Amino acid sequence: MCDSRNGGHNGGVSNASPSPLPPLPASDRPDVAARLRDALLAASFTADGLLDLLGAPAYAALARSETVPALRATRGDTPLEMLVRLFLLQQPVPHARAADVLPVDTCLESGWLARAGGGELAATVDVRPYGGPGGEDWFIVSDLGCAVGGAGGIGRREEGVVLGVGGASTTLAGITVRTPVAAALDLGTGSGIQALHAAQHATRVAATDLNPRALHITVLTLALSGSAAAELREGSLFEPVRSDETFDLIVSNPPFVISPGARLTYRDGGMGGDDLCRTLVHGAGDRLTEGGFAQFLANWQHVEGEDWQDRLRSWVPRGCDAWIVQREVQDINQYAELWLRDAGDHRGDAAEYQARYDAWLDEFEARKVKAVGFGWITLRRTDAAVPSITVEEWPHPVEQPLGDTIRAHFDRLDHLRDHDDAALLEGHFRLAAEVVQEQVGLPGAEDPEHVVLRQNRGMRRATRVDTVGAGFAGVCDGTMSAGRILDAIAQLIGEDPVLLRDRTPAQIRLLVEQGYLEPVR
Repeated sequence: MCDSRNGGHNGGVSNASPSPLPPLPASDRPDVAARLRDALLAASFTADGLLDLLGAPAYAALARSETVPALRATRGDTPLEMLVRLFLLQQPVPHARAADVLPVDTCLESGWLARAGGGELAATVDVRPYGGPGGEDWFIVSDLGCAVGGAGGIGRREEGVVLGVGGASTTLAGITVRTPVAAALDLGTGSGIQALHAAQHATRVAATDLNPRALHITVLTLALSGSAAAELREGSLFEPVRSDETFDLIVSNPPFVISPGARLTYRDGGMGGDDLCRTLVHGAGDRLTEGGFAQFLANWQHVEGEDWQDRLRSWVPRGCDAWIVQREVQDINQYAELWLRDAGDHRGDAAEYQARYDAWLDEFEARKVKAVGFGWITLRRTDAAVPSITVEEWPHPVEQPLGDTIRAHFDRLDHLRDHDDAALLEGHFRLAAEVVQEQVGLPGAEDPEHVVLRQNRGMRRATRVDTVGAGFAGVCDGTMSAGRILDAIAQLIGEDPVLLRDRTPAQIRLLVEQGYLEPVR
């Protein structure tokens, strides 16, 4: 899946139980994470430093479960090479060499490092450098071998393991609306990446997870990144949230995989079909403040005889606008194979693999599921009498981050909802940045067959328009009202201006809704 895959590399980790974690930061030892952070930064163990050291090919190989290029690139004796081998590649390093770079005694005492025998030390957790949106140097902590996690071959995983950053994590972080808020909720926090992002613009962040190990690792991620702490709450979905508690922002990268059973906590929802995602989305409405956003990644079933868009519309809670984008669809065979490989079943006994494959297909057939969709769901709490629900398919490349694009989408919806056609024609509009016009037709033809407006930013949409729509968009610079522009176009093409004013508002609304035109307030 283009956006749901988390990448992943196994780092040579066995199937033994997860290692003991470093203890939670104590009030009498607030300096441990800070001292370790300072040492990592001093050695340039950062996202930029990692890319400079490994080079783009080896850096990208880590996300394909391949560690050999990174091992080859770290055969030297610099502090950065030692830290990459220790914390990312899970290679033991000499005690004396580590002591030149890290506060070893403190790291041993606090559990970040363990003795590996032969005078060597090993990491107890993965620590992956991660660049924040403002250039911050952050670190994502996860279980050994899970610095990049998810579908992509990390192999069989024991129950309770906590994965790090992957494609789904970064996708959700990129689409999240980033405005200053009082309270944010990261539901199903995992390794804490969404809580870390939210802490930069929320006064208070609550982070929940069914897995207590994930809450522990979230604390380590926040502390090592130098971020404010979050409120930690153990429980499933909205169980840890008080009935009278609301948030300005809710984000969740839930265990959305539709599977027969709940083998792996980090990915399998444990409810029938896509019920977990439906329950999560439907329950968010009552937990949002007015104007608040809830944003999720999700899988949904394409059921025989049912319109998938209608299925998703039924998930939207009352009192919420919604924008749902389907990014990819897989048939049930592809979907089952993807997640069987994620669990490493393809490497095990062939008969067991076939039995598990059959179980997935039996489950889908029983539910009349023919395919599974993946995408983004954004809700916004509104007091509008008739909320807007947009469900669309857009599998094409987009420009991340999209948080501002998503916020602007709902701002434009408000404008359109507040202006009837007469008010719309009195308004002023501006062509959005980096929109270009393409004319399509036979070479040498006097007139194009059709005209396309294309965005080179944000969603990177493309839409056909007629000559009036193209001319209207090209003239919009905010100085003239829409009605005056249409009157001028009517005069140029010899059309009745009244008729042109009557038939054009629908096209203007579409161009505004999809972001080609921006209202000038």
